[in-house]
Amino acid sequence: MRNHIRVYKAALLYFLIFFLSLMMGDSLLAQKPTMYYGDLDIPNRPYAKDPYVIFFQGKYWMYYSVPSEQNKEWYIGIATSQDLINWEKKGNIKGQKGTVEEKGICAPGALVKEGVLHLFYQTYGNGKLDAICHAFSTNGIDFERDATNPIFRPQISDWSCGRAIDAEVVVYKNQYFLYYATRDPDYKIQQQGVATAPISANFDRNSWTEVPNMPMLKPELDWEKKCIEAASCIQKGKYLYMFYAGAYNNEPQQIGIARSEDGIHWQRLSEEPFLKNGGPGSWNESESGHPNVFKAQDGRYYLFFQGNNDKGKTWYLSKVEIGWNRKGPYLKK
Repeated sequence: MRNHIRVYKAALLYFLIFFLSLMMGDSLLAQKPTMYYGDLDIPNRPYAKDPYVIFFQGKYWMYYSVPSEQNKEWYIGIATSQDLINWEKKGNIKGQKGTVEEKGICAPGALVKEGVLHLFYQTYGNGKLDAICHAFSTNGIDFERDATNPIFRPQISDWSCGRAIDAEVVVYKNQYFLYYATRDPDYKIQQQGVATAPISANFDRNSWTEVPNMPMLKPELDWEKKCIEAASCIQKGKYLYMFYAGAYNNEPQQIGIARSEDGIHWQRLSEEPFLKNGGPGSWNESESGHPNVFKAQDGRYYLFFQGNNDKGKTWYLSKVEIGWNRKGPYLKK
């Protein structure tokens, strides 16, 4: 008799959960996405930001930002996957003492050139002096620093304080484009700039030429508030498409989309965010931010991003699949 009661209670609980999930706009079953990654270097506080995914040596690698327990230092976490859903942590890349990296490093970007993985990342904690650094690896875990680090920061000017963060380096029209975010001289507005390098470049400091007449993209729409950052680019046909983060973290930060025919001049494809923050009670209620667009080995396209629902006490990484039509990218259902 007791076993029958237990079975009855279990069945009742299951149908109650199922009924509630159907009644809610964001179902209980959909609150946690299929990919839901948080670094557990800090026990009981999952925390991972700024994802960048790349295919290297037969598997997927994800580089991302993770802090020390008191947020006094940032470093880059490394995880690998075979399916872009389940990730296994492989290690960390920490800032080198006695260098510009001493206070921390974060916001990685990556590319593979001639079998070598190149990592581009920013220094942390130096305010207006933060800049882009470069390192390279033949195994994805052990990195050798560029002797000329930092490899790039913009000149101090009427539009930039000289800071550079959130590097993205891509090949387009037979040259390299280095996209970066910087602050205005008053250190209030975050906006986008770009530098270029020849296809033969080795990515050191002498490789890069700052493109004049910036900013390339600055906040103009209401939801972008005072910040555009974290450019992530991919070529589709003749266009280069840029996914970018609008607004500072948790304002909420959301993701926009623009495209270009020359890598320098950009046109927004919508005045609304391409990927919005989640609704009340969702895992990404506080934001959907810091995008990374990626084409998988099977030809499918994904947009990786960061989110949380507690104003940044924790952070998770996830992804959505995107498709393409004549108008550009769209979110797949």
